[in-house]
Amino acid sequence: MVLKTCSKSRICLYNVRIVTNKKPAQATITKVKQFEGSTSFVRRTQWMLEQLRQVNGIDPNQDSPEFDLQFENAFDQWVASTASEKCTFFQVLHHTCQRYLTDKKPEFINCQSKIIGGNSILHSAADSVTSAVQKASQALNERGERLGRAEEKTEELKNSAQQFAETAHKLAMKHKC
Repeated sequence: MVLKTCSKSRICLYNVRIVTNKKPAQATITKVKQFEGSTSFVRRTQWMLEQLRQVNGIDPNQDSPEFDLQFENAFDQWVASTASEKCTFFQVLHHTCQRYLTDKKPEFINCQSKIIGGNSILHSAADSVTSAVQKASQALNERGERLGRAEEKTEELKNSAQQFAETAHKLAMKHKC
């Protein structure tokens, strides 16, 4: 997720959320800058997601692009390009925190409830679905094991019945003569 802000001097700053593929996953928030006319970026500041303590939307009743990020040892003020971009960034950031942080999750304050609340409802629903799928999968595995044992027993009984039928046929033929 990239959040872009540009100053009047045409220095553009970007806030980038990065998650590694390594286990355990490490998520960072990185601020990079790009000067006018340049295609390259320079890393300015980087924080581990675990360092994020508070996300302040400034005013939940107004669609403003301003917000603050409070880290363990830093405070950073931002102005997104649009209020919509800010909302999208908050949703992605909230989702990332819910997914990758197990202990201290940052506090989201002065944010519209639809941004955080809706996301929480989705996560809760996803957790419920995941739990239901795991339970169903476990039940299917147990049933599969029982069916496997029943198939083995059926095969044993079939073989036993065939042997009995062959023996009975031989005895009948022997005593018929």
